Amino acid sequence: MLARMQNYLEPDLALDLYGYFPYKASGMTIMPNQQTRTARLEARISPDMLDVVKRAAEIQGRSVSDFVVAAAQEAAQRTIENTTIMRISVEDQRAMMEAILNPPEPNEALRKAADAHKRLVVESR
Repeated sequence: MLARMQNYLEPDLALDLYGYFPYKASGMTIMPNQQTRTARLEARISPDMLDVVKRAAEIQGRSVSDFVVAAAQEAAQRTIENTTIMRISVEDQRAMMEAILNPPEPNEALRKAADAHKRLVVESR
């Protein structure tokens, strides 16, 4: 096995007896580039759920750990996206654009708020 691997490696990137394993071989990637993992996450799940996760990981050709990390990252990104992107109906989009393009005249409450802002923020500088 070592001899076969060394055939793929560039001459100066041979497998070291001390555990060094280069990430790149001539033109091909032996191991995926991954960020160094320094944090640990633990979770307890039922044996049935573990079987499901193992099966899904197997289908994707990943380890259970890699599968769980990828699934958690996807779910986290989806959750963040769902809270940062505002989705509104076409009717509401039109109403918002109309208000931006043709704003109504300021009412008395808005005039008072602007005066208070000017007094408290702008003039106090």
